[in-house]
This record gives sequence, structure tokens and C-alpha cells, in this order.
Amino acid sequence: MKKRSLLLAAAILCALSVLTACGKNYYFAGRNLPPSGVLNRVLVAVQNPSALSQGELLFDDAFYDIRHAYNNVTVNFSISGYSGKLPVSIQNMPEEQQGAVYSVGDGNLTIIDYSQEKVKSSLSSSNLGGLAQSVFISKDLNYAYAAAQSAHSLTVYDHGSTVSLNLPGVYRVSMNSGNTVVLAFVQNTNNVYSLVHLNNDQRQAAINNPNWNGAVDCEPQNLPTYCVFPVSTSNGATFDRPIKAVFSADGSTAWVLNCGPECGGTSAGVTKIPITSASLNPSGVGASGIALVATQTIAVPGGATNGVFDGNTFYVAGQAVLTPGNTYTVAGQQVQGNNLLAGYLSVINTLTGQVTGQYSISDGTHNKMILADDNTLWIGSTQCESGERYNLSQTTAPGTPFGCITMFNTANNTALVESYKGDGTGIAAVTGLHKVYTAEGGQVYIYNTSDGSARDNSNVTVTGTAYDVAYMDAGSDGNNTTY
Repeated sequence: MKKRSLLLAAAILCALSVLTACGKNYYFAGRNLPPSGVLNRVLVAVQNPSALSQGELLFDDAFYDIRHAYNNVTVNFSISGYSGKLPVSIQNMPEEQQGAVYSVGDGNLTIIDYSQEKVKSSLSSSNLGGLAQSVFISKDLNYAYAAAQSAHSLTVYDHGSTVSLNLPGVYRVSMNSGNTVVLAFVQNTNNVYSLVHLNNDQRQAAINNPNWNGAVDCEPQNLPTYCVFPVSTSNGATFDRPIKAVFSADGSTAWVLNCGPECGGTSAGVTKIPITSASLNPSGVGASGIALVATQTIAVPGGATNGVFDGNTFYVAGQAVLTPGNTYTVAGQQVQGNNLLAGYLSVINTLTGQVTGQYSISDGTHNKMILADDNTLWIGSTQCESGERYNLSQTTAPGTPFGCITMFNTANNTALVESYKGDGTGIAAVTGLHKVYTAEGGQVYIYNTSDGSARDNSNVTVTGTAYDVAYMDAGSDGNNTTY
């Protein structure tokens, strides 16, 4: 009986302990157990201007909502070896157990090894053509694409080499998950550009001809490797202040978001670009969209600056300009147009090409969107205090919520706008635990996805400015707001 009792006790102890205590070094999907032993980690990018603009990468135990081992309150969790300045975005790649953090203080892109909780490598500003407004890196880390508006360049980092192409005013870049399509956007224009890696025959044909085959630029000119081509349109499709592209889950389509009136244009909407074998360069290396043609535009009166897919349903967030002489519904109130901006979420059925619903959400520029537990979609914006909701709260409808974070229930199409805490610059969906972490007004907050209520955040607050958050242990790379 004593021997049997000892065996039972050992089995129970093994079940309750971390997996390394049972002779294993992984916890799910073949991923390595990290040094901290924490299985639900949220990475927090923190700016710290008081320390010569030095930044920090902290991480929280999202199961307990703490930043230290539950049995040792004196040890805080952080990523070792990080020295970036003013980190602003996290490109989350949990399937590869890594993330890419971009810092505007030095222009560096730092690769984080999630399994080791330390810096893996870094691309310097010189690798990316200078300070960039938009940066993406491929999952294999062999390619990176950066839009540097001040340098008027679209820069490619390709297996250690850097190629910069001349594209004045470029400020946004979008990349699909397979690294076959990379689209660039020039501010205050109605143009979309496709980056293309040339095959050997094309390289020879483009020597000293930067406008080869209708290209805007080809570089290096003595033996080009990359060209930038304008995306053409057909069937009445148009672009109107295009701002980014969102790619369908099956990879068959790029949907370009037309910012429209919110960005000084005429009509907001989304424009479809099919991605077919005929539209891809036969080289099959890196960005290949050589013959992309937009074929359809769907008008989105509520505005279009960001979007996320859930199957064939496309959720698009943006702002509408409330023009005088018209009546609008904002926060359940009937208001007259006053030239202020109002935030809306539009639901689009991409199979029928119809907008099936439009709902009032936080005002402001919507930079963050992510699907979470309990049929919820979370949306973050900046400058939400400059729109119609704030105006209502100060005039005819005191108490109108005007915060920068919205929880939208996709099952019953209802929106809950959180209280104002400052700009909503980061959202992490902690899937499986029914909560989200946010960065608002420079601080970390936590919400329940069941009802949008706030959780205790006292053990995850930061000194400095929390700017972005990401769930390091998410099930897929789709758990990402930088894409």
C-alpha cells in the first residue's frame, strides 16, 4: 500500500507541475516550454522616454493577470537583450514562436524568440531604408518590406541584402501571409502599387530601364532585382485614398481599404484584387504580384481604414464625415451633420458584395482589430475624443461613452464602447481565457470577453508608456493586429 500510495502521489504531483518536471519540454503544438514556465503570456511594448528613449519588452502571465511568478512577487517578466527605442508595434507570429517589434526611436526591427524569451536578431534602420511608417517581415525572416515616407522609398530586405525603390510619398505597405503579394500605398493618391521580384530573364530586360514594362521603378538599375508596378483596374473598380490591404483567409483575394472622405477623398469602400496563378510572377520567389487587376469595388458609407475577416464576413471599421443637411445615428442618437467624424463598423458579405449592417462604434482612426472569445470583435482607435461621440457627451447627451476601445458582439450585432482612457494603441486576444489585454492611454488594461467588464489590472500596470500588446501563446498567427 505504501508503494502504491507513493506512485499515486508522484502521478498527481507530475500532473500539477509544469511539464518539464515530467520529462517534457513542450506544452502544445510542439512548442517549447519557455524559461519562465508561463503558458499564457502577453507581450507588452513599453516606451520609456525618461531613459534616453529606451524601451522595454515586458510580458504578463495572462492566466493570473500578473507580471511575476505567482510564488515570487519580486521577479518581473521581461524579454532579455532588448534595447530598442520607442517601440510602437508588435508583429505577432506565435506559430513560429517569434515576434517582430518595430521601434520609431531608432528605426530598428527586433526579432523576439518567444521560446527563449530573449532577442533573436535585429534589422537596423539602414537595412530598412531609414525610419519607416510601415514594416512587415516574412515568417521565415528572410524578407522584410518597409515604407519610408521621408526617404520616398519602398525598401526590401532580401536574405541580408537591401534594395530601395523610388516611390515618393509611400507610407503604407501590406503583405500576405505567403509573401507572394506585397502592396504599397502612397499618401493622398488613388494609386496602389505591387512589388515584384524579377526572374532572370526579366532582370536582363530591365537593365538600366527603371520603367521597364510600365514599372514605376526598378532597382538596382544596373541589374534589377525588384520593380514596382501600378495595380490596374477593370469592371468599374476604383481606388479612393487606398490605405491598406486585408487578405482573405484562403489567400485568394486582397481587399484594399479605400479611406475616402476620412482621408480627404470622395467615397469610402473596399476594392477586390483576385490573386490567381496568372497574376503571379513565375519566378515564385518573394513578392510576385506582377499582373494584379482590381475587379470590384463595394461602397462602404461608414468608412474604411481597417478590417478583419471571419470566413466570408468582412468587418470593416472607419469613420464617416457627418455632412450638414443630413441626419445620422450615432450612439443611438439622431444627430444632424456638423462635419465631425463618427466611427462605424460595416459588415460585408464578400460572396454577395453587400453591406449587411452598419453599427456605431468608437470614433477616431481605427488601427487595431482582432477577433476574440465569446463571439467578440475588439476595435481600437486613436483620437477618439475628437469625434461626434465626445461632442454628444458634452452637449445634448451627457454620459455618451466615447472611449477608444469597442467590443462588438458578432452573434447579436451589438457594440459596447468602453470608457475613455486615452488612445487605444494595442489589443491582444487571450483566446481560451475569455479576456483581452489592451494598451490605452499608455497603460495596460484587461477586459472580460463575456460582457466587456474590466478586470483588475493593478498587477500589470507599467512605468512608462505601454504602446502595443500581443498574445505570445496564441493558437495561430491570425491572432495579430499588425498585418
